[in-house]
Amino acid sequence: MPRYTGSPDFRHDGAERIGVMLVNSGTPDSPSAGDVRRFLRNLLSDPRVVEFPRALWLPLLNGIILTTRPFRSARKYRRVWTDEGSPLQLLSDALRGGLEQELSQRVFAPISVQMAMLYSRPGVAEAMSRLLDAGARRILIVPLFPQYSGATTGATYDQVGAELARMRWLPEVRYVAEYHDHPGYIEALRASVVAHWEKDGRNEHLLMSFHGIPEIYFRRGDPYFCKCQKTARLLADELNLREGEWSVSFQSRVGIGRWLKPYTDRTLKEMPARGIRSVTVVCPGFAVDCLETLEEIELENRERFLRAGGVRYGYVPALNANGLHALALADIVTRHCSGWTSIDLENLGASRIQDVPQN
Repeated sequence: MPRYTGSPDFRHDGAERIGVMLVNSGTPDSPSAGDVRRFLRNLLSDPRVVEFPRALWLPLLNGIILTTRPFRSARKYRRVWTDEGSPLQLLSDALRGGLEQELSQRVFAPISVQMAMLYSRPGVAEAMSRLLDAGARRILIVPLFPQYSGATTGATYDQVGAELARMRWLPEVRYVAEYHDHPGYIEALRASVVAHWEKDGRNEHLLMSFHGIPEIYFRRGDPYFCKCQKTARLLADELNLREGEWSVSFQSRVGIGRWLKPYTDRTLKEMPARGIRSVTVVCPGFAVDCLETLEEIELENRERFLRAGGVRYGYVPALNANGLHALALADIVTRHCSGWTSIDLENLGASRIQDVPQN
């Protein structure tokens, strides 16, 4: 039987409040090997992330992987860490604030937006507690993973469900499963690429790099690969790119198994030999910049491409707290909250895009 936690005090005179929980993967508390080890243990212990028999995987994880990998990963984190802390944490917090401000202009009810991390602080339980303490009895869960995958969005559902299972007085909960083809999201991506080209110059090829997953997940029915392809096609269409001017790849693979192909690092290494001497890389699956974009793409793969004979390399930053990003998420939130509150429908959609600053 579950152990039910206490419920927040019921207030008859309290204003109806909507809660929004943004969810991202997480980040170490610091770039030290110890903090990286704790983060990796949380991440790699999740059966959604590593679909391998626990009896075999956990001894390997604790006996080998967590004794070696944290030191290598800590060196990578130190390359991108800021004086204020983790880039992912800082940018996620800024996006949360931007979304809350945007929602306050269109949702005619008190609203609270909290940030949760799956494998670090603040966790799902802490974010849920903050929303309930603020009086939210209707909560929308928004995983910041545009393309659905069981390893990310599925893990979000698991953790939220586990927290709800501990409660006696349950809030009404809805989920955003994905937004890989949402017009506002595609527009925000398009505008970010165009802004980068206008600032740094347009290269001859646009590579859209998505986080990889093991190929066997796809064969077992995970739709992630197809969602990434649709995002890429929509973005290419909006940018008026012709065949041969863009391509898709997958990054951040680990281990010796087969992951989704083509691999980003190998693709970039091979491009100069195929006559592509200048490339721009964008990572549409990352809501905010993190280790996988700032270190792996902007630094490591830049060096790989230039060593292979490339001449020009550009990285388009993630959408982060970009005004169009907040606008797209606000549109997604308000539409999923239909029926919960009065909504300023005139403010939905592309009608406000021209008025929103992009940075």
